[in-house]
Amino acid sequence: MIYVVLALVVWGIGWWGNAKLANGPHADRQLVQLGIPVIFGLTILIMWELLVHGLSVSLVILPPPSQIAVRFASSLSILWADFTQTILKGALGGYIIGCLAAILVAVLIDRSDFLRRGLLPVGNFVAALPIVGTAPILVMWFGFDWHSKAAVVVVMVFFPMLVNTVAGLRETDAMQRDLMQTYAASYWQSFFKLRLPAALPFIFNGLKISTTLALIGAIVAEFFGSPTVGMGFRISTSVGQLALDMVWAEIVVAALAGSLFYGLMAALERALTFWHPSQRGRS
Repeated sequence: MIYVVLALVVWGIGWWGNAKLANGPHADRQLVQLGIPVIFGLTILIMWELLVHGLSVSLVILPPPSQIAVRFASSLSILWADFTQTILKGALGGYIIGCLAAILVAVLIDRSDFLRRGLLPVGNFVAALPIVGTAPILVMWFGFDWHSKAAVVVVMVFFPMLVNTVAGLRETDAMQRDLMQTYAASYWQSFFKLRLPAALPFIFNGLKISTTLALIGAIVAEFFGSPTVGMGFRISTSVGQLALDMVWAEIVVAALAGSLFYGLMAALERALTFWHPSQRGRS
């Protein structure tokens, strides 16, 4: 019972501290904005540890963070091999190929009404297909190594990226396009100097959405066939062995990789679209 009481006390202290920071005079400072989610995360972890011990939760059902940390530290070589196979090869490879292909196809669609009216509805249909249906097919086509996982990622990120890019390229209004025509600008001059900069916020929106889709696609695809390495393979086998601490260690790796991946895209967006109204107010 003492652990439950301590968990409630920790929650109260964390709530009070975050409320003071969020409503304080320095709430707009970057250090405070970073500190608030850190405090919240630490509060959740401490409460998790206390409640697991206080409620006598079975370690098979939910291991405490301390046990997960021990397993994480003792399995760094395995986790790194899984990270390399799933993230650096499957997810990142498919992400780059899918996003670049989507941008190139979006430029073609922008120049062709036939492609815009014919390909986009097909894209919406393909994007709605469940990954559990397409992943086994692609694994059989491309083999059990990382190539098939990259193919699954390409399918998952291509159409969200395509839709965002096409919408961005059509963001400029008629007056802006007419002004470029009065300057005798060619299509590509107008594209690089007007339409592509205006489309960058949409493109980065698609890139950020695709970071999450790439990780999910690569991990889930490994459930349907992979070599004896990879995050999806490790999760599925560890669940069968009731090694839930290893499962959570892989989840931590995926969460850290996804956060870093998303953060890199957000930082790149701030650097390239500093002129956009959505970025002007950020310090």
